[in-house]
Amino acid sequence: MRLFPDGQRIGLGGAPLGNLLGAVSDAEAGATVDAAWAEGWRYFDTAPHYGLGLAEERLGAGLRDKPRDEYVLSSKVGRIIYDAADAATDDEGFAVDTTRRRRWDFSRDGVLRSIEDSLRRIGTDRLDVVFVHDPDDHYEEAVATAFPALIELREQGVIGAIGSGMNQSAMLTRFVQEIDIDVIMLAGRYTLIDPDGLDDVLPACLANDVQVVAVGVFNSGLMSQPRPAADATFNYEPAAQSLLDKANKLADVCESHHTTLPAAALAFPLAHPAVAGIAVGCRTPSEVRTNAALARTEIPAALWADLKSAGLLRADAPTP
Repeated sequence: MRLFPDGQRIGLGGAPLGNLLGAVSDAEAGATVDAAWAEGWRYFDTAPHYGLGLAEERLGAGLRDKPRDEYVLSSKVGRIIYDAADAATDDEGFAVDTTRRRRWDFSRDGVLRSIEDSLRRIGTDRLDVVFVHDPDDHYEEAVATAFPALIELREQGVIGAIGSGMNQSAMLTRFVQEIDIDVIMLAGRYTLIDPDGLDDVLPACLANDVQVVAVGVFNSGLMSQPRPAADATFNYEPAAQSLLDKANKLADVCESHHTTLPAAALAFPLAHPAVAGIAVGCRTPSEVRTNAALARTEIPAALWADLKSAGLLRADAPTP
């Protein structure tokens, strides 16, 4: 299936709508979805994990008046959201205080329940894409039960495409090579500063006709500004000095070509033939509009050559 309709290759990542690393109001979340739609974005990704269902609910509210056949919607399985007796503050990075909890479940029944719950929270009749989410410590169960359940649903026409979303490339490579999947969501492993997906998963995707949605293209903040802040994060942890130094060197070359580090970071993954598009997490309408403008930026071709000659970009990385 075509993941990014209408030729648009950027979509909205839903984690910030679940209060990732800070609270967002319902009104601001809705305005963020509206802004993405106004920019022409037609791919929307979410997951039960994001805010313990809050992101799914907010995305569903934002899309409720949008024509269902005009956008692609993805969510994920692997975590079941359930109600506990007492409210507590989430301890996995989302600023929510709720009675909801999450537990791992890659069983067939867990997959079916997760999808049913997601449909209810989002308020929709179908998910176009379903990813097995973060099965790092659950490889056997994912292969034995989660993927077969999704393949069955795909064969029945309930789901359009299936795959997996992870922050590592090694296990994704195994899935691409061993299982009949359609797409992967590659988080942070094919970026301007960390293109190591070139070593394994991206060649595997080309060989097996598997599409890639690249996410975490700023590596959680390190490349989201023209110059990295001293306290910038990489993969949601304080960035090492070596990474800060490299980001500043990348920024130097970008500035010499009258462009910016975030603009180059958004453009870079899209040049790989396996990458169908990118999804960018946004928490405000302003962030949507900023990223949309960056995505429209013309990047001088000479930039990529200079990055490679300076040793800041791998020689084998495809560039625009």
